[in-house]
Amino acid sequence: MVLPKGTNLLEYAKKNKLKDIIAAKVDGKLVDLNTTLEDDKEVEFVDINSEEGLEILRHSAAHIMAQAVEHVFGKAKFGVGPAIENGFYYDIDVGRTITEEDLKKIEKEMKKIVGANYKFERRELPKEETIKIFKEKGDEYKVEILNDIDEETVSLYQQGDFLDLCRGPHIPSTGYLKHFKLLNVAGAYFKGDEKRPMLQRIYGAAFSTKEALDKYLKFLEEVKKRDHRKLGKQLDLFSISDEVGPGLIIWHPKGAMLRYLIEEFERQEHLKKGYEFVKGPEILRTELWKRSGHYDHYRENMYFTEIDGQSFGIKPMNCLGHIQVYKSKKRSYKELPKRYFELGVVHRHEKSGVLHGLLRVREFTQDDAHIFCRPDQLNDEIIGVLDFVQDVMGIFNFDYELEISTRPENSIGSDEQWDLATNALINALENTGRKYDINEGDGAFYGPKIDVKLKDAIGRKWQCATIQCDFTLPERFNLTYIDEDGKEKQPVMVHRVILGSIERFIAILIENYEGNFPLWIAPVQARVIPVSIKHEDYAKKVYGELKDKGFRVELEDRNETLGKKIRFAEVDKVPYILIVGDKEVESNTVSVRKRKEGDLGCMNIDSLVEKLNQEVRSRR
Repeated sequence: MVLPKGTNLLEYAKKNKLKDIIAAKVDGKLVDLNTTLEDDKEVEFVDINSEEGLEILRHSAAHIMAQAVEHVFGKAKFGVGPAIENGFYYDIDVGRTITEEDLKKIEKEMKKIVGANYKFERRELPKEETIKIFKEKGDEYKVEILNDIDEETVSLYQQGDFLDLCRGPHIPSTGYLKHFKLLNVAGAYFKGDEKRPMLQRIYGAAFSTKEALDKYLKFLEEVKKRDHRKLGKQLDLFSISDEVGPGLIIWHPKGAMLRYLIEEFERQEHLKKGYEFVKGPEILRTELWKRSGHYDHYRENMYFTEIDGQSFGIKPMNCLGHIQVYKSKKRSYKELPKRYFELGVVHRHEKSGVLHGLLRVREFTQDDAHIFCRPDQLNDEIIGVLDFVQDVMGIFNFDYELEISTRPENSIGSDEQWDLATNALINALENTGRKYDINEGDGAFYGPKIDVKLKDAIGRKWQCATIQCDFTLPERFNLTYIDEDGKEKQPVMVHRVILGSIERFIAILIENYEGNFPLWIAPVQARVIPVSIKHEDYAKKVYGELKDKGFRVELEDRNETLGKKIRFAEVDKVPYILIVGDKEVESNTVSVRKRKEGDLGCMNIDSLVEKLNQEVRSRR
């Protein structure tokens, strides 16, 4: 709509009973609702429930929280405080650790500020004058942020007694924030730089309705309950030791068994689909990484070492080793495609602040493969990988979404090569009728990719599988094959993973299943529990028979009551509990209890073995 000069947008919204309006777009630009039009303008109002409205609400919540922090602690220094998905955060330095009790005080103070309904007032000042203001406050972080701004004039916002640097826009007044909750505190380096001071990042959630906030808080409780770090410790799967180093996983017997089962499944599935196993070295000469482009475009994520005066790069990816296998002899068009598979260990220099259990580590294993094919085979090979992903995600009962990530600014190769690669991915998706989104500028530096975002049991999306189409590395490494016309041609290279990082995928499995793994990948499939000491010999016999049949079974030998023994097995999330007492000894059976289903009655060993085998075969 076009509104006349002199219209105050807030007054107009109130007069016309435009409920839930918190900001506006004037000629397409977001502005505060307190704006008065200087000319006739095209105006579009922003609803609090819209994506833009929620972002404005949440960013305003960060300012309100910062004001509350200043009230509670008397003095504070501030980094950045943006809106994020579902909420907001602010990086803060108050000179001491912020506790859970402090969070309660801050939230209580926020409610007072909301109740006071302070107006958000925008001010524009010369940058140098603003720097003086924050210097007088003793906030060197804001001064540094200001020094990074390449503008002579900057905008600030004030609500009550609190002034902050901000582009805006904001909600009209603090009273518009009604449904929020402070969540937790984490460490965060200033500007994300490990060499800079560590600030405290206070996270909060904010929504337009109480129902939406309650739903999100319930979701967070579910996330907390499923946290793979907590369950990993409870189930004795893995640990991370400061003595060893951050981002480096120590696998315990049960976790190593889970890894083995998934990796063995991967090997069998790849053999079925025509892949050959290869293995490249952990370190390669730095000259190779320079030739591939990794040194120029990826070296901040790499580790380097020196041997006999020569520089080597520890591999962050497996592609260069697979290229060497391809290059080891002349190739004929009849040999292609070549599909090389490796469960390859890689190392990446992740910053400490982003490390997170198994989800973000410095050493991990990829189910990595590289397909070298003729251009006329490319479409079928990409479709083959898409079908492979579909088969595997179906086994784990994951739904997923697809998106094509296009050329980033930091990349190699010609426009023609990128167009060919991107079109190849698009054509494969469209030829099979698969839906996809476009993720602009997020491709690998050497080629575009299809990213697979799987959805877990509580609706979260995870990046796992990826399919990358690459015309550039084959050119850089002079990869060729002899075509049917006797001439040398350049193959196309498809980089792909199905599960991605094994560590990351295991974290997702732990959280998706809440540690209740399907029988076929459960580290322990059954536990035999004798009712008392006199039943131990028979329990050992049952244990031995199941062990001989290839099942992963444990024998409970703790001197505890039967109730406690059963409880131990339940806490350990063992799929089957096999109880033996007088009746079972006499009838040569076991009493079977199944996780989440309860008592299944008595079975003889043969019937139990058949039941377990059937469940393992079904992979459910």
